[in-house]
Amino acid sequence: MKIRNIVLGLAVATTLVATQSCSKIDEFGDINLNPNQANEPVPSALLTNVLSNLGNNLAWDQGGLNTVAGLYAQYFSETQYTELSRYQRPTFNFDGYYTGPLQDLQTIITYNSDAATATKAAQYGTNQNQIAIARILKAQYFKLLTDAFGDIPYFSALKGGSGQNAYDKQEQIYPDIIKELKEAAAQLNTSAPIAIKGDIMFNGNISRWRRLANSLRALAALNLAKVNATLGRAEFASAIADGVIETNADNATIAYPGGKFPNPFYNYYNITQRKDYAVSKTFTDRTNNDPRRTAYGSSTVGFPYGLPRAQAEAFASANTNYAIVMSSANRQENSPLVIVGAGNMWLARAEAAQRGWTSEDKTITYNTGVQRSMEQWGVYTASDYAAYIAANPPTDLAAIATQEWISWFPNGMEGWNVWRRTGSPNLTPASGSTAIPRRFPYGPNEYNLNNANVQAAASRYTAAGVPDSPFARIWWDQ
Repeated sequence: MKIRNIVLGLAVATTLVATQSCSKIDEFGDINLNPNQANEPVPSALLTNVLSNLGNNLAWDQGGLNTVAGLYAQYFSETQYTELSRYQRPTFNFDGYYTGPLQDLQTIITYNSDAATATKAAQYGTNQNQIAIARILKAQYFKLLTDAFGDIPYFSALKGGSGQNAYDKQEQIYPDIIKELKEAAAQLNTSAPIAIKGDIMFNGNISRWRRLANSLRALAALNLAKVNATLGRAEFASAIADGVIETNADNATIAYPGGKFPNPFYNYYNITQRKDYAVSKTFTDRTNNDPRRTAYGSSTVGFPYGLPRAQAEAFASANTNYAIVMSSANRQENSPLVIVGAGNMWLARAEAAQRGWTSEDKTITYNTGVQRSMEQWGVYTASDYAAYIAANPPTDLAAIATQEWISWFPNGMEGWNVWRRTGSPNLTPASGSTAIPRRFPYGPNEYNLNNANVQAAASRYTAAGVPDSPFARIWWDQ
């Protein structure tokens, strides 16, 4: 299936209206009301809508930004239409993020901030907590977009108007994302009298929201290693001190109930019955002594990466047991999907320790990260863990970064971020290519609807004489 653009609609908005605090997507029932078309917004429904789509938007979007970033990170291989893994220029439109989840989150903030509506909004949770949670999720989405494209509309976005938004430079966006996460974490009130409604990720647990905000801040800070290590080091250490995700009990996880709200991998492979993506041989080779390998794919037969179409189809025909993404046990309709986990965060701490950013012990943080990751995937045994650590010690940045890359599977954007930030693992471009893309070019909607502004931004990403090049580097990847 050739994917030319992405428009992320509000997939569940028509059925989600919250009247009580819920922890499962299906607890919102089938009331046929649309919070985006109502005379007054329903903040709990908007929050549920955003959270229910996190798995699709931030981990597996079936041919969208994260999936193609996963191709660039060589988590996945295309099995027949191999153009994107061979670096054909993608044409993703990002306006669906602005009109979808980002607008929903801004509506929550506005409704809870306006004196005329704040009292009514408070029935869905204390105003300051609703605002803080929306700020955290906005920052997470903006981080996704700027990590993908570089310069994007940011400071003037979501404020109405003609849509002719200027593109802000990433070097101004990133510090503001960090500021937003820091302020939102401080804004959260753990003793608020009214619980947050519509929170299907943490069920209103404000302490866990604070840990997520601090974790996202630490991850953003780490991406500054090559361009502003002073700010990165300070904000990373501050985030760790304020408390990040440390145990799998605090993971940011979407618990899919199945039925009308299935796990996205189940939806892709079992409902739509597509098999355009497989686990790449690059990834299975790197994890050939890893207990997590059996959780990551349906088999241990990796699909060669970046093959021309005829060769890919021939391999698929001769190897019908090639690994599709996720084992059967992790691809059930009600399988949970982790967005940010304890393993990810401990390994990020190991990288920071290796860089000299903290006084933490890199071996302890590394070992803890590997253990938490194995536990997350349900494959931890003391003997397997000990053997794996002995064979894969944290000797240097490359070793630590490779473990980070493994731990983020199947989150393609974060895996690609690790590679862009550290250069590890050492990835070989697809056959016939000399380089791996470093960013996404802007989509056709911007050129059609916001041409002057996108042209100015595109000129800043020129490589080999080509503006808006996927091989140009975003600011933090210099």
